[in-house]
Amino acid sequence: MADGRVVHTADRTLSGRQLASLLTPPPEGRFGYRELARAVREALLDGRVALRLRLPAERELAQVLEVSRTTVTGAYDLLRESGYAHSRRGAGTWTALPDGQVPVALGPSQDPAGEVIDLALAAPPAPRAELTEALAEAAAELPRYASAPGYHPYGLPELRAAVAERYTARGLPTRPEQILVTTGAQQALSLVLAQFGRPGDRVLAENPSYTNALDAMRNRGMRVTPVPVTEHGWDTGLVDAALRQTAPRLAYLIPDFHNPTGRLMPREQGRELARSARATGTWLVVDETLTDMALDVPAPAPFAAGAGNGGGEQVLSVGSLSKSCWGGLRVGWVRASARVVTELTRTRVTADLAGSVLDQLVAVSLMRRLDPIVAARLAQLRRHREALGAALARHLPEWRWTVPPGGMCLWIDLGRPVATQLAARALRHGVRVEGGARFGVDPGTHEHRLRIPYTQPEEVYGTAAERLAAALEGAPGRFVDPALPEWVA
Repeated sequence: MADGRVVHTADRTLSGRQLASLLTPPPEGRFGYRELARAVREALLDGRVALRLRLPAERELAQVLEVSRTTVTGAYDLLRESGYAHSRRGAGTWTALPDGQVPVALGPSQDPAGEVIDLALAAPPAPRAELTEALAEAAAELPRYASAPGYHPYGLPELRAAVAERYTARGLPTRPEQILVTTGAQQALSLVLAQFGRPGDRVLAENPSYTNALDAMRNRGMRVTPVPVTEHGWDTGLVDAALRQTAPRLAYLIPDFHNPTGRLMPREQGRELARSARATGTWLVVDETLTDMALDVPAPAPFAAGAGNGGGEQVLSVGSLSKSCWGGLRVGWVRASARVVTELTRTRVTADLAGSVLDQLVAVSLMRRLDPIVAARLAQLRRHREALGAALARHLPEWRWTVPPGGMCLWIDLGRPVATQLAARALRHGVRVEGGARFGVDPGTHEHRLRIPYTQPEEVYGTAAERLAAALEGAPGRFVDPALPEWVA
């Protein structure tokens, strides 16, 4: 500790070349000390550079950037003066955030009149006709199970078989005994963390990432090592370096239409990452809950199918029907080896003996209809995405985003770090949104971002964008004290 601040909580060092690859150069192409300090600060706030990371030595960075050492010294001095770095003699310079710069999240939304437009939940409604038919079929099947106790810790055999068949059809041969049915993907992830992780263990996670997954890691006392996901996707070299430097027990990835950025990981990158994980003995927890949401590209094959010889053995695939069908069903799964599924089930029954038989029967019926359900959902999401983009362009033309090839959200660049303040103001204007800080591994990062799902009806977005524009007027570019946390989906 130094001056009450954490100086060294990780053993990661950024090389000069790695840092240079993450910096946005100035328009004139050559860094002065102020431009260099600004670029490092922006990379830190954007999550490209992690907190508590040791920056490269001044001489090394100067050589890589082809600037004088005095320029780097001046930039580091500015970063320290503004609170974005601190040093300890003999230990180097470490990234930080100024005192008080932590995210604020909204408390529970009180909206008895239904006047608030909720743009925080990436959760579409159920396909009504198909759900009604599935409920009728499940009701007809239920008497067959009513004479038994009703506990199926592994999941209903019919549902395990249906999920395994879908993996096989998508290019990953799977047996029913490789499937554990869970109460949603969140329980699947929690079981994996409980089975494979211990307090203090390292877990690698993308930055930004799904906030409920990050919270589950923190609640178990695990130490999260962030790797950036930017507008251009993943940097395999940085992921490999993070794996080799920290040798995490687990790595949590969302390679298919990443939440919140919407990026799709090329399968060649996936193979490289799987090779790196195999070398460090790291289990890959691959969240595929959004894999069906392929809007502009073909639906990707399962990550484990492209992991290479032996690579799939260290992949734990997590999926659910929440995005493809309906979150209210609460049916998810883990695909792994039969041995791992047995171990996870032993952990599962200590807290949850089994899932609802009725819900699983409904899921079996929906799985038979899944292809047309997904096709209709994709067509709907494309229309919603277009409507949201048009509304934002009309009312908030200064905002920027990259249209994702799939998923359910736009990852908006506001151009200035006001997302937390804007979210608080927007609620008073009748719109609930989540600032980017809720999706950051480190507090205070991604403050210039908003995640806005396109799962609402098309006619909603014009009003929502108009209210956001009104809330943005006069929003200050400073941070406020933290409030109660809020959940998102």
